[in-house]
Amino acid sequence: MFQPAQAPWINPGVVIHDAGAPVDELIAKFANSAARRGFLVAACAQRGETMVDLVSGEPLAGTPLEVAARTLRVAMRDDADLAVIGGFDGFRHAAVELTASIGQGATQGMPVLTTIPDGRVLEWHDFIGHGGTMIAPTTRALWRWWGPERLYRDLALGVAADEVRQIAVGPRWLMVQGPAGAGLAYLPRNSRELVGRIAELKRKSLRQLAELSGSWDPLEMAVGIAAINAHYNRFDLEGEMGNGASAFGHEAGRVVVIGAFPGLSETLSNPQVIEADPRPGEYPTVAMDSLLPGCAAAVVASSTLINRNLPRILRLAQGSRIALVGPATPLTHRLFHYGCEILGGLVVRDARGLGEAIRAGALPREFGRFGHYLHLKREDAPAESGCRFRARP
Repeated sequence: MFQPAQAPWINPGVVIHDAGAPVDELIAKFANSAARRGFLVAACAQRGETMVDLVSGEPLAGTPLEVAARTLRVAMRDDADLAVIGGFDGFRHAAVELTASIGQGATQGMPVLTTIPDGRVLEWHDFIGHGGTMIAPTTRALWRWWGPERLYRDLALGVAADEVRQIAVGPRWLMVQGPAGAGLAYLPRNSRELVGRIAELKRKSLRQLAELSGSWDPLEMAVGIAAINAHYNRFDLEGEMGNGASAFGHEAGRVVVIGAFPGLSETLSNPQVIEADPRPGEYPTVAMDSLLPGCAAAVVASSTLINRNLPRILRLAQGSRIALVGPATPLTHRLFHYGCEILGGLVVRDARGLGEAIRAGALPREFGRFGHYLHLKREDAPAESGCRFRARP
């Protein structure tokens, strides 16, 4: 039976700016940042009398409206991760020509970014209706619109196609070793079926294992996170000692902890602790919706990466100081753009010894014998907790 073609879904965002403000420079910087991380980006804007590709800088032939429509068409054809069309008139023309439908929510539709002067905002509402997102003209606001749901793919895109040298599977934890580092992840369920796949998994590259972080299978997800950490938490990584949670020890406001950790009472005063299986004085997971919005700071266990709660936590705690800590934290600046201020994780020094310990059932309190807990800090964060570091991008 004949089925009519579905209109493409887009998830539009518009940067509201003062007339004459250099907003095209802002969106060009954002488009280039996404492209450098490995995302597929189609982007155009007008510079003077010429339309240019914002990623390559090359001039594009055609009128501004023609180029805008062609850019969105190519983005749809190639299933791009991001389309950027400088100027509302070009965006509107392209959306009409492609009969694009507006998706609702962060996961519906291709992200399409455009701009409009603040004096024309009513035109945006008339065209978009209740869909789309209005964005302040700042880099941080653009990354907030882009959304923490994309951090898994972002992390995987940065992993090199290196060989996998070791996969150690224990009853509770998993380690993957590459040529430059070793990474950990906890196992959310019985590891029996994973043990039978070790030979198959070792034949893949580190990059291929990292792509498993997009899987909805909990064990594959753990393998993906461990491979990501094997790339970023390299043996020679430098940072400040400790997990960095002490930076929030003097916060005057509410400090929320997702997942208790050893030494909590000495590190933080009167924290509000959220646990999957809460003890007296602790809160259940459903309390995140009440406790995280408006908190002064949040200390988040790296296990939230593996159970996929981290993007939700980052949205709920938006605007708060956030530390992601634990053995499975990827130590990379890529996470800073999604709202993390401090990253505290394990840098392995003795991968062979740790692999043997994990197979024997070692728990996190024993991991420090085989490496060091280090923390990295976002450059614009308060100086009292900080360090300067060299992290693999």
